[in-house]
Amino acid sequence: MNFALQKTLELLIIIGLGIFLQKKVAKQDLKGVKVLVLSVALPATIFAALLKIELKGTLLVFPLLALCFNLLMLLASKYVLASTLPTEENAKKRTLMMLLPSLAPGLSCFPFLVVYIGEDSLALAALADVGNKVFGLILLYLLAMHWYHKRSIKEADSSTGGKLKSLVMSLINEPINIVIILGLIMLSFGLNLTSLPGFLQNTVLSMKVLMTPLVLLFIGMAVRINPGEFGMILSLLVRRAGIAFLLSGIFVLLVPSLAPAMILLLVVFPQSSCSFWPYAHMSTVSAMEDKDEQKEPTFDINFGVNILACSLPFSTLLIIGVFSFSDFFLPALNLVLLGSMMVAVSFAPVLYRKLKSIKKGKKIENFSVIPSNENN
Repeated sequence: MNFALQKTLELLIIIGLGIFLQKKVAKQDLKGVKVLVLSVALPATIFAALLKIELKGTLLVFPLLALCFNLLMLLASKYVLASTLPTEENAKKRTLMMLLPSLAPGLSCFPFLVVYIGEDSLALAALADVGNKVFGLILLYLLAMHWYHKRSIKEADSSTGGKLKSLVMSLINEPINIVIILGLIMLSFGLNLTSLPGFLQNTVLSMKVLMTPLVLLFIGMAVRINPGEFGMILSLLVRRAGIAFLLSGIFVLLVPSLAPAMILLLVVFPQSSCSFWPYAHMSTVSAMEDKDEQKEPTFDINFGVNILACSLPFSTLLIIGVFSFSDFFLPALNLVLLGSMMVAVSFAPVLYRKLKSIKKGKKIENFSVIPSNENN
């Protein structure tokens, strides 16, 4: 059996087991599983992977590339992704601009990088995630506060500077960021994993083994999609993925000498699911607006929850598909064509509804009754 297909089937079986466990695991219990992944297993995996790479100044390009991607997706969210929503639904448009440019590679991308293309790629992806977190934690918070203060009825109780300081501290205190900083410091002094005492090496390697099965079980247990807005959200996620494929394809065209593993990293990292951090910013704004008695909220919180619920399984299946048919995704032309097709397909439901309404309007016009003049 093909190696990629075999790995894919193994991962899907574990996800299926997670779906089977949904009835046995309460929704609030999933928070504990998520804490184990993001605070124990994933940091250990990233730490071990970082200490295997050679530190170079050129590695700074990865967080910068991720940040550039986030900013391009923010522009796309305003002018392309949210363009099909009705003009009066500004709260949903702002919600899309917060969520769709963000990335959460920890749950949707990192486990598959380890399985399919190795820990070296995971280390580079972890560095890229630094730029993504600067965007999600700081820039999107500033954007949310800008919209809030622009629309607020009365001034907030706490200053924006205080909130921003709190978010920067949370960025520093997050376990994943701590191990990235610690790993980079060790690399700068020429140290690696073997420089640690034997018991610490074994502890890190033991915790690393937990990551992939825990993440896959979490994905299976967390999939609970609200069918009400599923069609619209699915079309938006397809459009987001299409734009990401287009950007990846353009970059591969500009740098044609990339190794296959690097191309796959550039393809799958932007396909990560939407991050929870922008939702946290929106929830903060929503709580402030409740105190301000704001009747027209800045964000549609329920819409944001549905996007997050759909985004994780969508990105997971898409990334598994990329790795399962990796040969197809290596040529830049294939990426550009696929991205263009996905963007076009995502607009099809909107065009269909418009054509249907036009036909309906013509039908009503043809059957309209013109009053007759009885005096003639």
